[in-house]
Amino acid sequence: MTDIINTLAGIAAQDPLDKLRDHRAQAKDNAQLSFEALLEPAETGGFSHRDRYAVAAFTAGLLGAPAAEEFYRDLLRDEDEVASWEIAELLDEVLLELDSRSTVRGPYGTFESAALAAENVPGPWLSVEKKSSEVLGAQLAAGLEFAHLLVLHPRDSRPEHMALLLDAGWDEDSIVTLAQLVSFLNFQIRISTGLTALVHAPATTLPPVSDEPPEAGDGDGEATSARDSAASSKGSEALARVGERVSTYPGLTRPELFQQSGLGWVPWISPVAEADLTDVQREALIEAGRAKNPYFRLLARDPAALRARTLTDLDIFFNTTDGLGRAERELAATVASRLNGCLFCASIHSDRATEESGRRDLVQTLLDTGVETPSNLGDAVWDAVVDASAALTLTPQAFGPAHVNALREAGLDDGDIIDVLNCAAFFNWANRLMLSLGEPEVLAPGIPRR
Repeated sequence: MTDIINTLAGIAAQDPLDKLRDHRAQAKDNAQLSFEALLEPAETGGFSHRDRYAVAAFTAGLLGAPAAEEFYRDLLRDEDEVASWEIAELLDEVLLELDSRSTVRGPYGTFESAALAAENVPGPWLSVEKKSSEVLGAQLAAGLEFAHLLVLHPRDSRPEHMALLLDAGWDEDSIVTLAQLVSFLNFQIRISTGLTALVHAPATTLPPVSDEPPEAGDGDGEATSARDSAASSKGSEALARVGERVSTYPGLTRPELFQQSGLGWVPWISPVAEADLTDVQREALIEAGRAKNPYFRLLARDPAALRARTLTDLDIFFNTTDGLGRAERELAATVASRLNGCLFCASIHSDRATEESGRRDLVQTLLDTGVETPSNLGDAVWDAVVDASAALTLTPQAFGPAHVNALREAGLDDGDIIDVLNCAAFFNWANRLMLSLGEPEVLAPGIPRR
């Protein structure tokens, strides 16, 4: 089948960049298999092809990716032309609201920790109107609201959002697939954006699109809209209705600040019990020890997607036959995680960046101060990686040919640059799963991560 990432980036088979992508052949192949598992599975369960294409087209539109939006809308038109037009109209309304608040771009949202309130960035929420809901169906409407959350303000995710999906007719398996789909698209579209810039970099020296991270509000939440309040009320009511199907952990010790290591993660909906894992699910884990981890057992609800995602991850980060150093790969993951507001992912990958580089204080500075561009860490390669990763993480993406040129000027070749793009884009997938399906906890000393 045609490689979708190459198609979106305008790269032909056997082009030089396609051959460079083959240096991470397992990642390339499994990114395509992720598309097939999530968009074109043989068995759809409770999440139809029509609804998958609708979520994909909507997600692509939110990401400011017209080629991807048209690609997925074309698939949707083949299933339901009326739904395709409804998605287009809904996107017009959402993007108009975003454009009217030009100071707000993703990732925005509110941290649960009061210690991080200075970084809160209020922004619009989506509540699908009755007319659209009647055309699309209540279940898809809830899925689109969830997609808006994951694309633009993933750190606003709370247990209530699981309850809203369950209440609208999604089951636990299909919720995991929905989260995987939206999160995967955040990877697919970002990597294709980066590769497109790499294609065009030799022909331009234009200055980069502004890639300043979102500016924080005053932290007191006064910009919360009436729709936000209504959504909160709906979420509380849904929690009451779904009961024990969603866990809220009232006594959980939650982290207050970004830190290196020391965090665990707990799921809001039930993972597959270890004793109940099927052979297919165990195989999808790739590493047998992951059967002890509730995160991977939760993702095992969609084993085909989990397997493809895991193999993509391992090749991007641990294939060191050539390319970018391990420290710089973990740095890119840390930047994306810090900017998206994923305290758990930032803790794991900042710790690994420290382990690989020996630069604990420098890594901690990034966690403490947040992502500032242009980066001024005092190392040309690290500064270029930080700026590139941040630009690719913004929604819409600000990454362009000038960032490619900056990476080249720092001494990276195009294979190294593809590694940077892969790492930053992948953590826009990983962060959204971690943020939307559960939350971090502070571990007591000596207690292993769950």
